[in-house]
Amino acid sequence: MLRFPCRAMLATSFLVAFAPAIASAQELTPVRFTLDWRFEGPSAGFLLAQERGYFEEAGVSVSIDVGNGSLEAIPRITTGTYQMGFGDINALIKFLDENPDEPIEAVQMVYEKPAFAIVGRADKGITQEPSSLQGKTLGAPPPDGAFAQWAAFAEVNELDTSAITIESVGFPVREPMLAQGNVDAVFGFAFSVVLNLKAQGVAEDNIVPMLMADHGLDLYGNAVFVNTDWAEENPDAVRGVLEAVTRGFKDAVADPQAGAEAVLRANNILTLETEVERLEMANAMNIATDAVRENGFGGVEEAKLARSIELLKLSVGLSNPPTPDRVFDAQYLPPQAERMLD
Repeated sequence: MLRFPCRAMLATSFLVAFAPAIASAQELTPVRFTLDWRFEGPSAGFLLAQERGYFEEAGVSVSIDVGNGSLEAIPRITTGTYQMGFGDINALIKFLDENPDEPIEAVQMVYEKPAFAIVGRADKGITQEPSSLQGKTLGAPPPDGAFAQWAAFAEVNELDTSAITIESVGFPVREPMLAQGNVDAVFGFAFSVVLNLKAQGVAEDNIVPMLMADHGLDLYGNAVFVNTDWAEENPDAVRGVLEAVTRGFKDAVADPQAGAEAVLRANNILTLETEVERLEMANAMNIATDAVRENGFGGVEEAKLARSIELLKLSVGLSNPPTPDRVFDAQYLPPQAERMLD
């Protein structure tokens, strides 16, 4: 006769013991997050935040999906299909120029210096000088963020675009076409194109990356975006995501090996050596820049953002340019002291 009360007591004790964990799991805010591209070395910060439980500790449950170019995150977020994502802030500025009332803004800078590049082959006559592009054929994926800056790059460097052929190519064939000599150079993110070319058998001393930021385009690069309607309803969730992402990227900068290993667990067709090198390139060129080491990860300098908006008038023909505070909202960032790199 005492058996059933004992079972009831045990069940009650079990529920009481595990109630905090159950409540905690129920309180996590779900967030769908889109990347700009496949899982590769530079996405290590997001994956480490997920693997190491940083999102859960910050009160959010985040699912991360791959993308197909830096422009794709914008419509995914404005439609509400994804609440947050990672994409090119310059593409966002152009989008807001044309669609000022759409519910999207940047809330955390990741690439303080953009990875935009034109990568060519030395044996095709490409050098570090933009003038070497004259008379050449350049392969350009239409959705590519680097290609979007071509007009400004050409104007700043006084190139005669009538003497340069632009050939539309898809992302999957971009590096193979350059490796086979079908084009002389291609547009893309330097850390992706360079290592993909090496994988295609192109010798390292035959690969010439021309970073646009080193030739007149002082822009910001990729940032974390949020749907502003959702952010207004879930401000703590936005703060939680940014806190976790900050921790993840600090880890990826401090230990690229661990970051690359996380990438391989998400995309096992890659090689560890390549992704360590890709992440180290991104850290050095784009993520852990001198400005970030001085001011902390994730923020922007308003004056630089304002100058970049002026520069985009050349590249994408802004007619109703947004103000810097419409493009970037810093209110959700962790305190500066927590954003400093070790």
